Amino acid sequence: MATSAVGANESEVGGAASGEITAESLGSRGFKGDYRLRYAYLAGGMAKGIASEELVIRIGRAGMMGFFGTGGLEPDRIEAAIRTIQEGLPDGKPYGMNLLFQLGNPTLEEQTVDLFLRYGVRVVEAAAYLQISPALVRYRLTGLERGAGGEIRIKNRIIAKLSRPEIAKLFLSPAPERLVADLLRDDRITREQAELAGRVPMADDLCVEADSGGHTDQGVLTILVPAIIRLRDEMARTHGYAKTVRVGAAGGIGTPAAAAAAFMLGADFIVTGSINQCTAEARISDAVKEILQGLDVQDTAYAPAGDLFTLGAKVQVVRKGIMFPLRANKLYDLYRRHDSLDGIDAKTRQDLEQRYFKRTLDEVYEETRAYWLKHNPEEIRRAEQDPKQRMALVFRWYFGRALALALEGDVANKADYQIYCGPAMGAFNQWVKGTGIEDWRNRHVDQIAEQLMRETAGLMNARLKGPAVS
Repeated sequence: MATSAVGANESEVGGAASGEITAESLGSRGFKGDYRLRYAYLAGGMAKGIASEELVIRIGRAGMMGFFGTGGLEPDRIEAAIRTIQEGLPDGKPYGMNLLFQLGNPTLEEQTVDLFLRYGVRVVEAAAYLQISPALVRYRLTGLERGAGGEIRIKNRIIAKLSRPEIAKLFLSPAPERLVADLLRDDRITREQAELAGRVPMADDLCVEADSGGHTDQGVLTILVPAIIRLRDEMARTHGYAKTVRVGAAGGIGTPAAAAAAFMLGADFIVTGSINQCTAEARISDAVKEILQGLDVQDTAYAPAGDLFTLGAKVQVVRKGIMFPLRANKLYDLYRRHDSLDGIDAKTRQDLEQRYFKRTLDEVYEETRAYWLKHNPEEIRRAEQDPKQRMALVFRWYFGRALALALEGDVANKADYQIYCGPAMGAFNQWVKGTGIEDWRNRHVDQIAEQLMRETAGLMNARLKGPAVS
């Protein structure tokens, strides 16, 4: 399946008779049509509701789509967000909800999907998946039906955010037969839905995420996007799907030049992240937004991911003026070198308690134990039997506290802020320096998106005309 320079086979190169590229013509026509968008532009989900209801509503009203950040939130908070967003975006205006893979807490993932199905949430951004889960399959297959002409109608759409070909392959494949059989046996899907499952991929669209804020595999956009597009085309030939899975790009997109590069690589749409955290609509403290506004492209670093701590996964965070990356990496180094908390020497333990945790490790464990007994008792059963697992839970507490400090803007503990962010933030700050949106208080997610798309189109037109002669 051939792919054009600015998207998939259905992409628009320009919107006017002159052949000029416009903001509206960038990306896939089919993508914009399916989601009823003016621009092929999404604002990605940011955990703990940082990608807030206000953010999703504002960008939805402007003809783009945002995803509410459900990660780390309880079901009642997610339910309240769905209600607020649906009230703010009536008449089918676009919105989506983030759905995180829950390696250690599959019950929460199931509860989240229950909410999505109950409230008719039709688009999810599936992120951080290492495998296809039963909850995700249930969401995808519920609502599958045959149309009057025999075509398959898909009510629940999935945009899968990923950075590795093996994960892309999972989403480009039909739902695993074993999981489909289990859901049918338990009467969680119908027989017709089970029969149709093998004829549709797990995702409608893939968002290829290069090196980004938050969870990252430190991928390179110019390598990943073409590789996933080739894989998409191979899988389409193998399975003979009736409809093409679109491929978008995320990670490092904070300027017109970066967005233009993504579209020229063949992206059907783009997704922004870090730059939206420094807007008036983002639900994070003003103290953090002040930090973000002052970043340059070199002011981020990599740290262990708290939720995938034992796997060695990484997140990209702010390092300028903050000790979190150094301390988080120290904790992971201690975890790798020791089999239990008892193996840590007295001086290091004292340093952890006084500077990192601000309380004893025993007190940290009691707090952690209370949390997991409520949410997933199996974690505590494992910790009681395995001292290394107990150490992991204690260390993971620091990551949760560090994120909470940033959300709350606890200035006294600024050194421990965990702020997910990629270098796109610094590039964006350079781009808007000296303009009316240099101050974060004047930055609004919809205005940023429109300006970014307009200037991307202008830049592409200029570049395609050839270099200026000096």
